Amino acid sequence: MRYISTRGSAPALDFEGVTLAGLASDGGLYLPEEWPRFTEAEIADMAGLTYVELAVRVMAPFTAGSLTEDELRALCTSAYGRFSHAAVTPLTQFDQQHWLLELFHGPTLAFKDVALQLLGRLFEHFLSKRDDHLTIVGATSGDTGSAAIDAVAGREGVDIFMLHPHGRVSDVQRRQMTTVRAPNVHNIAIEGSFDDAQATVKRMFTDGDMNGRFHIAAVNSINWARLMAQVVYYFAAALQLGAPQRKVAFSVPTGNFGDVFAGYVAAQMGLPIERLIVATNVNDILHRALSSGDYSTGSVTPTAAPSMDIQVSSNFERLLFCEGGRDGLALAEQMRSFEASKAMQLTNSQREGAAKLFTSARADADQMASAMAWASQHCGEIIDPHTAIGLHAAREADLAPDIPVVTLATAHPAKFRDAVERATGTRPALPARVGDLFEREEAYTTLPGTYDAVRDYVAEHGTAVA
Repeated sequence: MRYISTRGSAPALDFEGVTLAGLASDGGLYLPEEWPRFTEAEIADMAGLTYVELAVRVMAPFTAGSLTEDELRALCTSAYGRFSHAAVTPLTQFDQQHWLLELFHGPTLAFKDVALQLLGRLFEHFLSKRDDHLTIVGATSGDTGSAAIDAVAGREGVDIFMLHPHGRVSDVQRRQMTTVRAPNVHNIAIEGSFDDAQATVKRMFTDGDMNGRFHIAAVNSINWARLMAQVVYYFAAALQLGAPQRKVAFSVPTGNFGDVFAGYVAAQMGLPIERLIVATNVNDILHRALSSGDYSTGSVTPTAAPSMDIQVSSNFERLLFCEGGRDGLALAEQMRSFEASKAMQLTNSQREGAAKLFTSARADADQMASAMAWASQHCGEIIDPHTAIGLHAAREADLAPDIPVVTLATAHPAKFRDAVERATGTRPALPARVGDLFEREEAYTTLPGTYDAVRDYVAEHGTAVA
């Protein structure tokens, strides 16, 4: 399997290459040169597989040439053995039409664990075959940071520098990052928004001096390997609800567009998805882009769903490339214009292509709270604010009653205790495996939200390879 950049100028790489590279050298994101596709019979044959075996079946086409199936199976067995539920991503029922896909049974209580537990092991596996050292630089609006740190803490050949917006993540999210005391872990709180942190990370990947000295890698969903691992749970949920004979819809709380783009990939592979519902909070650039073609940034409004407090959604570029004719040079020009002006109109082909599968919805604070209250009062389910935004969008969707709608539960409610308690009257407890979180000592560095400050810190504390 070969991978190409959305911006058309970077060299094509194999799976090992894109995993260790993250962002392409031309500033684009890597995608498979062509989508592997399963027949209806092949999808039907996946029913009843364990999560590990399903993961091997779904991901093997993407890793071909870089991993044997036995190597992939061993990595998945190790990664998913750390989850607290035997099903890894269990499905529960709200009512006759609505379902909840619980993606928070990993070690840091968020959906990011599903991909990052595997990604950490992929890094270690590939690095063991070469004399190399990775400097991971990432930005988090909440959950990516803790999941990435847990996945690579203490691993050989890797340093991780994780940026989060100071004061704009929940106390549980922050502590899950800042209480990890491994020597290869560096937590940085920047004075600014997640978008500022993400822009710094992307700039570092294209900084020739830094890349000459360090092998910089990504754990954000700009890294194809991470996004690939998220495709599996779309298959898992749909198979339980009758696929391939029955279509299924998914409602996805969306910030950086990676999780919902994994659903798009599943559809390209042949999974019968009726609709992907992009659910945003009041930071609604994606809702505006999909509903009116207006991809223009505004200021970030802090909310009780901080992982969605984003204006620039990096993975949206992958969709624009796929639905814009896969013309990398044209997209590169479109993205350069957007990066300069912070405004862009989608082309007709991009809008029309996206509309074949995607719809979107926006939830304000009251609607988010109402969804949490409904889940608690009518279904006995306590959900977090991000999941509540997905549930609001799912219940508002205009879908036939025989189409099951799966809302992705992206985080354990205890990660957002205050917001959940305000909406439901119930203060969710942290699971026993992280119950001592507030007794652990924190350590992090606060830096200005400038590229130079972060670059200098990484240069001082990282491990150079040249």
